[in-house]
Parts: sequence; structure tokens; C-alpha cells
Amino acid sequence: MSMSPPPGWYTDPSAPPAQPVERWWDGSAWTEHRRAPGTLQLGQAQPGFGPPQAQTQVQPLPGASGGGRAKVVALATAGVVLVASIVTGVVLLREDDGDPQAGPPAPTTSEPVDTPTPTSPTPTTSAPDPDPSTLVDQLNGITIPVPDGWEKADSSVGGDPTVRTPDVYDCPGEGSLCRHGTVYSRTSTATDERSPKALAQRDIKDAADRAYDEDKVGMEPFGGIASHEKVKEGSVAVAGRSGYLVRWRVRTDKGPGGYVQSLAFPSSHGSEAVVIVRFAIDAGDEAPPLSDMDEITKGIRPVGGGATSGGVGNSVGATP
Repeated sequence: MSMSPPPGWYTDPSAPPAQPVERWWDGSAWTEHRRAPGTLQLGQAQPGFGPPQAQTQVQPLPGASGGGRAKVVALATAGVVLVASIVTGVVLLREDDGDPQAGPPAPTTSEPVDTPTPTSPTPTTSAPDPDPSTLVDQLNGITIPVPDGWEKADSSVGGDPTVRTPDVYDCPGEGSLCRHGTVYSRTSTATDERSPKALAQRDIKDAADRAYDEDKVGMEPFGGIASHEKVKEGSVAVAGRSGYLVRWRVRTDKGPGGYVQSLAFPSSHGSEAVVIVRFAIDAGDEAPPLSDMDEITKGIRPVGGGATSGGVGNSVGATP
């Protein structure tokens, strides 16, 4: 029984041998994220441990288009392949009958596996990180700071790397429990649009609906959105790239409502896909300060970038 390798950057099997390219494997399928071969990133799998490839078919020998000698050579080659397959099967069966505490055998490059072409939005993956003050989004190549009073979520929002406030409270409307603050990152895959401004302006309504309107099961934790107003919009430097943010003040039918923000900017590695970071902070007294939005925005860094910030657009700030 084959076992799929973990998410990571691996050699793209569809790339020409003369032009090697690394491609992101999300644990079950190839995504459209590609990059030139380079140094290892935090949490990246080691070289040579990639998704299994299909077996190479035995080709006829050059010039062996007919005749008895060609047939003998072909039959001999097929026999060698058959014997090798039988030996491999016996070895695997013996390994399965060994120590019950041993884990499943590691996938090899000769073990076939179905790798369908991705047709749905790609889930992002955060690499394990012992630092409680930083969340690593390996796929998008960024780290997100965790302010005081926040935490990294054990389970992400819809598969997206998430930072949130630790305490929950009874929602004022339908539903069970709510949080005072949530921030999560995702890759923009639903459109060919590449402009951070256009993407942030388009995304803000979806961000508001997800935070304060209907949830995934059709309930309204805040009684729905009554109105909204834009309180901030403009260009901003994020992880050394020029990004764009839009911030709304949302008023709900029940409860104090809150603030939502869509921040879009191009990733600094791979195919440089646009990253969207969504923010939601309640307006109640027990919610974290609104300044946490700015602190998190300014603290986003490229993976491996250390304390580096600013860059393109560093002198441009969002305005009310």
C-alpha cells in the first residue's frame, strides 16, 4: 500500500530535464506553484524525497524491429523485469511481517502513485515552528507575527494558517462560540487577477461576510451585517513587496460588530502568487486593540528574511 509523501517542494516531473524546476506537492496532488531550484526553506523536505513517479516502460532496443534475435532480446528483458518485480514484492512482504512498531515503508521513486491535476483551490500549509511568536506559512513564503494576547491555531480556518485570540465567548446571535480576533493567510487562486489593489477591493466583502454574516452552516452568529463603512485603504509595504489593504468598520444586528481588513501582496518566492491575509477584530471592550491589525501587517516577513522589512513601497502607507 503506497503512502503519499508530506507537502513540500520537489522536482517537477513535468519539467524538461535540461531545465529543472521545483513544484509544490500539497500532500495529495501537484499545485501550480513553481520555483527555480534553490536553498532549503524552513520546514522543506530534503532533496530526493519527492512524490513517487510512474515506472519507466521497457522500450524496444534500437534496430530490433523484427527477427528472431530481436524477439529473444525482448523476451529476456521482460524476464529480468518480471524477476526484479517478484523480488521487490517479497522484500516488501517481509518488511510488513517485521516489527509491528515500525512505521510504513518510505515511498520510493519506483512506486507508482496517482497524482491528479489540481482543479480546486490549493490549501496552504504552515510548517511546524516551535516559536510561539511567529506563524510560518511555508507555501506563501511568509511568517506572520503573533501579538501578545494571541495564539497560533492548532487547527487552521478552512486549511489556512491562522492566528487568533485564545478565548471564546457566546455569540450574540445564532451559533455557539465566537472569538474576538482572527487573522489567516491564503493564496489567491480563484482568479487570474494579479493586482493587489484590485484583489483587496474585491476580497473585502467576502472577508466581512465570513467574519460577521453567515457561517458555513448557514447560521448568523451576529444576526447578519446591518451596514459597513470604509475606514482605511491604500498601498502598504508587506514583506518587502508593494501591497494594498482595505479596512471596513462593520455593524451587525446583534453585538458590537467589528473591523475587517483584506491585505493583498505578491509572494516573494516561487511563482510569486498573490497572498491575501484576512483580519477580523471585534469592536467590543474585551476585544484586542485595533492597532494589532497594523502591528501584524508591519510584522509580516518573507520566510528566512529575519528582521528584514520594507522594500518596494516602504514609504507608501495606507490612509484613512
